[in-house]
Amino acid sequence: MAGFDATKLNIPFMKYRRHAIAISLAFIAISLGLLFTRGLNLGVDFTGGLVLQIKFTSAVNVAQIRKSLAEIDQAQAVIQAYADDEVLIRFQAQDEEVRKAVLGKLKKDFPGLKLLKVDKVGPVVGKELRTQAIISIVLALAGILIYMAFRFKYRFGVAAVLALLHDSIIMLGVYSLTGKEVSVTFIAAVLTIVGYSLNDTIVVLDRVRENWPQIRSKGVINLIDMSINQTLGRTINTSTTTLLPVLAMFFFGGEVISNFAFAFLIGITVGTYSSVYVASGIVAEWYLRSPKY
Repeated sequence: MAGFDATKLNIPFMKYRRHAIAISLAFIAISLGLLFTRGLNLGVDFTGGLVLQIKFTSAVNVAQIRKSLAEIDQAQAVIQAYADDEVLIRFQAQDEEVRKAVLGKLKKDFPGLKLLKVDKVGPVVGKELRTQAIISIVLALAGILIYMAFRFKYRFGVAAVLALLHDSIIMLGVYSLTGKEVSVTFIAAVLTIVGYSLNDTIVVLDRVRENWPQIRSKGVINLIDMSINQTLGRTINTSTTTLLPVLAMFFFGGEVISNFAFAFLIGITVGTYSSVYVASGIVAEWYLRSPKY
């Protein structure tokens, strides 16, 4: 029995490119509005907070500690076990009342524990991390633009970078809307998704480049549609196989891993969409307006 041949598909993706670009612009505007009005729920890595070093009377499970802290709305605290009976707990608030509430709850659930040390993480650390994150993203986007300009065409590079900015802004907007905590792991997730989305975009644009000699006979719209359909099987397979383990992490990974996986879920969905409609749509519109550029 013959297998499914995705290269024989003829879905007119570019027929709806302007609608897709308009929807993307609307989501970008909404995301920017949320970022300016609601902001982001920055974690202790960015805002500063308290670090408690605690010794328990016996071996303790991190999941048990998190469950206890969740009852006083501190489930997002960073819990690091460095011995069977000793942990470091970092949480965002710096005021004395929150520290007392955390210790009181832990002493109630784990009698006999000892507080070994209390440290404050100042806002200077958060400022440094924000600066490093911004520099990392800017350098990555600049490198992508240079690579794409030399490897393909300049307009392909611009389209790819705009698609990545589209993905990143919408991810930030979703995090602002949901109020999920933004930590260093979120930055790692964003950079990973940027690489994933770029890879998908390059696959599509590389096929456009291969088919480019047919531009005169087919026209840019038909050529891009043909290229997307030829790579659609690969796009669906890659997105599906990536999505399945991420869904498992999201539903069964616990509080910290679930928050990390949430960024991947949004990134994979938006990245797959942008490689088909945003990057390809920009190339199509640009060529139609300036074919000889």
